[in-house]
Amino acid sequence: QVQLVESGGGSVQAGGSLRLSCVASGVPWNTYCMAWFRQGPGEEEREAVAAIYSGGGSLYYDRLVKGRFTASQDNGKTTLSLQMNRLRPEDTAMYYCAAVYSQCGADFLPHFNYWGQGTQVTVSS
Repeated sequence: QVQLVESGGGSVQAGGSLRLSCVASGVPWNTYCMAWFRQGPGEEEREAVAAIYSGGGSLYYDRLVKGRFTASQDNGKTTLSLQMNRLRPEDTAMYYCAAVYSQCGADFLPHFNYWGQGTQVTVSS
């Protein structure tokens, strides 16, 4: 059973930084895609923020975060981090970690079937 546990959320002023982490356990695959999604207040759907394929290749970034957020994986490929810099009030959201047995890249995101519980990020102006 794949389990994803996020941490690192919190409150910060605009222009500040936060670093989110997601630890995956019970993963039966050697290579897979991990991603960060977010769901803002009042929004019905989660939107992909960043994704990384453990087998290598280009990363996916949403255009709204490109240049400010950086996703990375540890050498063991079980921890996904998201360094968020120059945060804006519109980045306020619940951030979720997701995983799926599939490739992903800058131009391709699969359907994710494993999700964490989320961690709240609040950016004040």
